[in-house]
Amino acid sequence: MKKKKMSLASKINLIRAIVMGANDGIVSIAGIVIGVASAGSSAQAILISGIAGALAGTISMAVGEYVSVSTQRDAEKQAIIDEKDALKNHYQREFNFIKNEYTSVGVSDELATKATQEMLNGNQLYVAVRERYGFDLNDKTSAVGAAIASMISFPTGALLPLLAVTLLPAPLRIIGTVIAVAVALVITGYVASVLGKEENHLKSTVRNVIVGLLTMLVTYVVGLLFDH
Repeated sequence: MKKKKMSLASKINLIRAIVMGANDGIVSIAGIVIGVASAGSSAQAILISGIAGALAGTISMAVGEYVSVSTQRDAEKQAIIDEKDALKNHYQREFNFIKNEYTSVGVSDELATKATQEMLNGNQLYVAVRERYGFDLNDKTSAVGAAIASMISFPTGALLPLLAVTLLPAPLRIIGTVIAVAVALVITGYVASVLGKEENHLKSTVRNVIVGLLTMLVTYVVGLLFDH
């Protein structure tokens, strides 16, 4: 049996999930280790807390992605069943719905009718599902694949703040980690904005860095409070 190839859209979505998983790992673990470091803890305590956070985050992200994608897939399967029934028993209603989608954006009634007829003469279910529910039958994201992607990307991202905060000398521990994390967030923020086809890459990248820096600032202040 020939195995179906993953569509380009599915590949892009999976890559984007990997990038965002790494981004979450960077921000989450950076927040933890910065907070613990600012409380005056030893390098060993910082490392242990970071590893614990990375393990918990990895499991949480993997399970969350699996449940999220599985729920989406179940909803899509039900939508396909509903649309099959609609095409069989209420064909004219579905025809009118698709035609009205085009006339609502300025297409003439005659042209919209002709376009709808031509599309439904082909793969009716594909067209009807796309127009009514907004997803492509060929784009099937794997729940297991998404979970595995998160399981790999989150701890990979977590490695950067973990290594920075434990390997740098004590006087440079916090500031060095902040700089390293900021640079990493620039990269992940830009890549995510490109994959997400956002118009303003700079705005998205800056927003990503600001969120990361604010996270570290909050945990840093909390750590100082506990230290005192």
